[in-house]
Amino acid sequence: MKTIPLKEYDFLQCKESARENYISPTTFTQLEKFVLDNQDYAQYLKLTTKPHYGKILQAQNYVGLIQTKDGTTIEILPKIGDKETLLKMLKTLKKSPFKSINTAHLKTRKMPLLEIFISMFLEELAKLIQRGIKSGYITKDENLKFLKGKLIMSQHIRQNFIHKERFYVEYQEWLCDRVENRLIKTTLNYLYKRSRSNTNQQRIREFLFVFDGIGMSKNIKSDFDKVHLDRQMRDYEQVLLWCRTFLLRNSFTPYRGSDVAFALLFDMNMLFESYVGAYLKKYLHGSVHLQHHRHYLAYTDEGNEKFKLRPDIVIDEGKIIADTKWKILSEEKTNNRISQSDLYQMFAYGKKYESEQLFLIYPKDKMEKHEAYDFYQEAAKSLPLIILFFDLKKDFSDDGFALNFEPIVLEISTHAL
Repeated sequence: MKTIPLKEYDFLQCKESARENYISPTTFTQLEKFVLDNQDYAQYLKLTTKPHYGKILQAQNYVGLIQTKDGTTIEILPKIGDKETLLKMLKTLKKSPFKSINTAHLKTRKMPLLEIFISMFLEELAKLIQRGIKSGYITKDENLKFLKGKLIMSQHIRQNFIHKERFYVEYQEWLCDRVENRLIKTTLNYLYKRSRSNTNQQRIREFLFVFDGIGMSKNIKSDFDKVHLDRQMRDYEQVLLWCRTFLLRNSFTPYRGSDVAFALLFDMNMLFESYVGAYLKKYLHGSVHLQHHRHYLAYTDEGNEKFKLRPDIVIDEGKIIADTKWKILSEEKTNNRISQSDLYQMFAYGKKYESEQLFLIYPKDKMEKHEAYDFYQEAAKSLPLIILFFDLKKDFSDDGFALNFEPIVLEISTHAL
């Protein structure tokens, strides 16, 4: 079983003696089928050809992991940063189990990504077990030699026409074998087959002993629909988010086909937007809204709204609009690789929100030269657009701001407070 690390836009080759970025023909075929099954849905990998290399599989702007049925794991990391960068970005995703990520005791640089996720799930489960797993009333129906609960007359007549000494009854018992615990046990069994870490496997065996006597989930999707996290079950929330991530395998990036055993992939555009937005909300302490959708671009003759505008970050009720772009700019490229369509989009935001300042935020790499544009020539109608760079090396706990353009940062802070 091998783990192959990649960066965004790196590629994989097919070779009999699989080493480095080479994969076996079997693995290549499974991944190729995965790509073809999902080509109309999302391009997680790109199937193409390269001179001197032949047919290759190239990573795109999705990061995470893909595990094939032969046990090979492809681990794709961001083009800027490392595994720890990815994990701290995942912490800002809403409605995900990653917000409780704590990597302080994990050797994240050496551990495969899947083992890190499994370790985090087991940490959350350990906390739950320490607090105590919940029991509940479970409805059962059986043909017993004594009367218990409620007699089900139709079944009683059908099954006990000869055996008059029996009673077909429905009753409730106070048991741990409830739907939430069945989902947890099913997750433990699922991960035991996929983990290659002796430490994780040992912990899973210990936890399976705790859940001895609890059944397995026979219909995972239906059982998740039955979960009800009331006040008494609030302790289960994080653990069940992990269970949903592992068992449904499509809570972030749905995929089709059966040639891949497991995939957990994240769109870097979404991750970068989530991380920058959460960072600004923390540091500006003002009116900061993410994925704002108050305005539309156009209206029909009947007055119906069309083409919803959804800027990434809206500050001070639209006086300031910021959009994140997961793209590396370069001074050697035309317009530094700033897309004309992105400028059109920002202009639409600025007009509809009647903004005073617009920002395009890119990840900080080698280019640090700031660009400033103005959509009007007349000073009285100024609508400036500033290009900023976000330093992914900065953490939420670090001193100093991650946007490395202090005069503009001060201006944002003034508007936002």
